[in-house]
Amino acid sequence: MIIPVKTSTGGYDIILERGAIGKIEEYLCLSGKTLVVTDSGVPSRYAESVAEKCESAYTVTIEQGEASKTLDSFKHLLSKLVEYGFTRSDRVIAVGGGVVGDLAGFTASAYMRGIDFINIPTTLLSQVDSSIGGKTAVDFMGIKNIVGAFYPPKKVIIDPETLKTLPKRQVSNGLSEALKMSLTSDATLFDIFENADVDEAIDTIIERSLMIKKSVVEEDEKESGLRRVLNFGHTLAHAVETANGMENYYHGECVAIGMVPMCSQAVRERLIPVLKKLELPYELGGESVDALIDACSHDKKLTGKDITVVYVNEIGSFEFRKMAFDEYEKTIREVIR
Repeated sequence: MIIPVKTSTGGYDIILERGAIGKIEEYLCLSGKTLVVTDSGVPSRYAESVAEKCESAYTVTIEQGEASKTLDSFKHLLSKLVEYGFTRSDRVIAVGGGVVGDLAGFTASAYMRGIDFINIPTTLLSQVDSSIGGKTAVDFMGIKNIVGAFYPPKKVIIDPETLKTLPKRQVSNGLSEALKMSLTSDATLFDIFENADVDEAIDTIIERSLMIKKSVVEEDEKESGLRRVLNFGHTLAHAVETANGMENYYHGECVAIGMVPMCSQAVRERLIPVLKKLELPYELGGESVDALIDACSHDKKLTGKDITVVYVNEIGSFEFRKMAFDEYEKTIREVIR
């Protein structure tokens, strides 16, 4: 399946097909030089398969995890492009999850003011979310994604077969982002989560999630309006990440927790059983709510004493709701235990 993405700065295709990673030469021009960027947590055969199809490939493997998404890693990849004599006609291919995609994409955006970038996401989280939309970045001074650029890929290749090597928890981590999009934009997709066998429906879940994000990105490429809907649940999620230092929760798990207070009671009563079904958290346990509220008070969506959140009153629709921060705090304390 080919899903075209059309934006004001150009367009690119998303290839969604089982087995695609083994025949990328059918979708890409691989002449010249290719820097293949992967990480230590990705099965090496994926990057090897990609490199074998390239005329001249150089593979760089970074350490798995958010700690690798730094200016030092960015500098390391740039140094390899210079060392291997890459030109503007060459390319960078990311093979891995969101960290690899963000870092490789940002590197491609900066080298010689931009060379081709191809994203081959191998985690469910990156397949349904971070691999499209053109956001690339690294973390800096403890702030996530603070240095980066909007730099759309030339192509995205999604092969659901790669999910077979993911631990169950990582699959649930990615399903959280798809669930998020169903709540704001697709009641039919939510019905799949609620009533179907998720493993059997995974290709449909990926496709419907991509169609939602595609429509949002096409209308608002640089997050000046509608694209903020993708931040549903993320204010509290980022606070959980900050308070825990990503030690206890994956990103999608933080989003799962963050969605719960930003729903009506009726939606929440349907959402929590689905979170249980997907083995995702919906409450915090021993974490200090005070620390979360403090982290939320530094959120970029805070203006004066008000905060703008994405709120789901009915499944499949949303509203941007401006709340006094005191009201937001009260809601968090009432719902999150």
